[in-house]
Amino acid sequence: MLECSANIELLFSEAGITPASRIRAAADCGFQLVEMWNWRDKDLAAVTTALAETGTRLQALCVEPMGRLVDRSTHAQFLAGLRDSIAVAERLGSPFLYLIAGDTIPGVERAEQHRAVVEALSRAADVLDGHEVMLLLENLNSRVNHVGTFLDSSRETIQIVREVGAPAIGMLYDLYHSLVMGEQPIQELAGAIDMVKHVQIADVPGQGEPGSGQVDWPRTLTDLRELGYAGAIGLEYVPTVETTRSVAEILHIAAQV
Repeated sequence: MLECSANIELLFSEAGITPASRIRAAADCGFQLVEMWNWRDKDLAAVTTALAETGTRLQALCVEPMGRLVDRSTHAQFLAGLRDSIAVAERLGSPFLYLIAGDTIPGVERAEQHRAVVEALSRAADVLDGHEVMLLLENLNSRVNHVGTFLDSSRETIQIVREVGAPAIGMLYDLYHSLVMGEQPIQELAGAIDMVKHVQIADVPGQGEPGSGQVDWPRTLTDLRELGYAGAIGLEYVPTVETTRSVAEILHIAAQV
């Protein structure tokens, strides 16, 4: 089976606005893994307590601030934020930090911006040395949700991770963004599944819960498994119904894969 991770930024809003209350609600629903975005706006002591009391594990959180990796002038700020974020990830027991490349800089050659991203991640790999935390690069869709984003291609993301060539740098593959861009996951990830350390999903169109759109989830999750992916599946979607109802179908499917 593929284990699922609940994104507490979007799921279990019925339990209240605090991350701790949503962690407890996720645990009550049977989740052993949760994930979140930003950490600077969180009560980290309360998050730590909720994780410990429920036996839930934090799967991933964002680097803060991310910076704009395509722009070298942001790299120093990004690396300082990475150091702070590593400390938080270790405190909360999260194996993964993730980030994006930022929006395209008008008037600058794409190849130059690509090189800037590689340089930023190469420097990040040095910062991560000696820590048991991985940094994952995520590409977004530029058609619906993130018009202007630089990195909207899974293949280029894989290429960047390969160019960096560091064990501490991997890829976060968001299936929703990939499908919105017209990609076929089994083609994009063939021969590169070792780069993918975490997967996030939402249905297409609409970014709702799996089952609310047109994706064949049994086939899609089976494809991921057959490619060799054995990590968690992050549920990062906007529920159209109450959360416990929204997760039922994908949890059942994931348990059969």
